[in-house]
Amino acid sequence: MDKGGFIYILTNKRLTVLYTGVTANLRRRIWEHEHHEMPGSFTDQYNVCFLIYYEWFDNITTAIAREKQIKNWRREKKEALITTKNPDRAFLNEEVYNEIYRLLY
Repeated sequence: MDKGGFIYILTNKRLTVLYTGVTANLRRRIWEHEHHEMPGSFTDQYNVCFLIYYEWFDNITTAIAREKQIKNWRREKKEALITTKNPDRAFLNEEVYNEIYRLLY
């Protein structure tokens, strides 16, 4: 059985850096970014730990394909995608901790 997954876009406090990733457990992954669990990684070096966009997929393979697609986009296209769901660029970390898993399961 294939489990679902998320693609997500993180930024730093000043919204100057974008990072796109994929995970089966968004809550855990955001926690890892916030607590710098991967010392020396891109997200650690640039303090990228603020969630500004995510999508859920029933299939992790589909999520991985979407992540690759978004990673190949120019910044302008990523910004437009983010604007469709989060025009104010609110940090969604607390939403992930409090809401999405309650709604999914």
